[in-house]
Amino acid sequence: MTAMLFSMPGNERLTASIAEHTGWATGTLEVRRFPDQESYVRLRSGVSGSAVAVICTLARPDDQIMRLLFAARLLRESGARSVHLVAPYLAYMRQDRRFKDGEALTSRQFAQLLSSEFDGLVTVDPHLHRYADLGEIYSMETASLAASPLLADWVRANVDAPLIIGPDSESEQWAGAIARLIGAPHAVFAKSRRGDRDVLIAASDLGAWKGRTPILVDDVISSGHTLANAAREIIDQGFPPPICLAVHGLFAAGAEALLREVGCRMVTTESISHASNAITLGALLGDALARQMEGGAGRLRITPE
Repeated sequence: MTAMLFSMPGNERLTASIAEHTGWATGTLEVRRFPDQESYVRLRSGVSGSAVAVICTLARPDDQIMRLLFAARLLRESGARSVHLVAPYLAYMRQDRRFKDGEALTSRQFAQLLSSEFDGLVTVDPHLHRYADLGEIYSMETASLAASPLLADWVRANVDAPLIIGPDSESEQWAGAIARLIGAPHAVFAKSRRGDRDVLIAASDLGAWKGRTPILVDDVISSGHTLANAAREIIDQGFPPPICLAVHGLFAAGAEALLREVGCRMVTTESISHASNAITLGALLGDALARQMEGGAGRLRITPE
């Protein structure tokens, strides 16, 4: 199989990691903006007959989506056999129902946009809250990868006597999986949300695990308020500031400073480029992409061996 990888701006390091693992060539897309902020996209590599993948994590998607769709259409028009998207962070999964009358169901609309231009999608731990599977809204092939084994490997290699803590019930799937994989105890707090940046944390009693290193685990660090409030509860119980371990480091404005003020160290995967990136995804993404390009991935949940 002839395959080629293309990086959208800001994804060069992740693209190089996938290329190193797979041995595939990297092509060149010239992407820039005109003075009026419209996007310019030019293909500078031959792709005729090749399976191609565009690497573009979709944090802050509104700044990226048009040039991404233009690039996909251009690759297909230039003779690519298939066009795939590797988006380790998948945006627009939050609005998975109409919470109020008249709201746009943006998760479905965004899925339709991407499915219209790509043959396949590879992503990591998307926010599947009310959807059982990405196939419910995406009409292309999808591979949804679990990063918890990679997070567990990092904890195993870097932390003695860890205590894994989920800040809320939704984080249980990551906290519980990591704890099982490394044989560590874990606890899950309860959260009530009063607004995007206003959350209350009800902490469990952690007294039985004094002397262990607390690690707060979540899928996304966004505003940072959930993790910061949970960290304060942990500190109040006599523990040192926890390590905040997450799959996706979105870091909305002020989030990083908020967590540093509490004393937290932040560790994330490279799904979104950030100084906290310490967990590589190249092998995980490359293997899944290869299976998908060869027609064997489909709409599956894949975890590393």
